[in-house]
Amino acid sequence: MQQLPTGARERARQLLGAFSQLGCGDHEGWARSEIGEDIPQLARYRFLRTLWPQVIDSWHDGMANVPAARRALEAGASQGDLAQLARAVAYETVFAMLYHLAADEEATGQFPSWVLAEIAPTGEPTGRHLDGLHEALLTLDPSGRDGQDLRI
Repeated sequence: MQQLPTGARERARQLLGAFSQLGCGDHEGWARSEIGEDIPQLARYRFLRTLWPQVIDSWHDGMANVPAARRALEAGASQGDLAQLARAVAYETVFAMLYHLAADEEATGQFPSWVLAEIAPTGEPTGRHLDGLHEALLTLDPSGRDGQDLRI
C-alpha cells in the first residue's frame, strides 16, 4: 500500500481499519481490491458476512419449529443430519438468490431491472454496485471451511 498516492493511502488505511473492526480475516486483500479495482468491497463484505450467521447457520436450533422436521426426528432422523440438510438448503437458496441479483437474464431494455447498490454513510448512492456476491459467499463461511461441511 506504500506505493499508493497519498489520498489512496489514507483511504486504504480507513478501509483496513474498517475491515479489521468487522473481523475480516483478509482485510488487506479486500482493501487492496477496493482501492485497485474500485469494487465496493467494504459494502460487499458487510452484506455477505451477515448471511452465514443470520440465514445459513441459523438452523441449528430451529428444527422444532418445522413440522416436517419434528416428524423426521420422531421417525428416528438425527438432529444433526436435519440441521445439516437445512443449512445446505439455506446455502443453496442464498447462493441462488445472490446469483439472481447479479444476472437478470430477461433484461431486454423494455422492462425495469434491478441492482444492489452501495450507499454512502450519508445515504447518497455512490454509483457503485455490489456485483458477483455469489462468488464470495463461500469465502465468508465463519467456520473457515469454505462450506465444505455442507457436502458431508
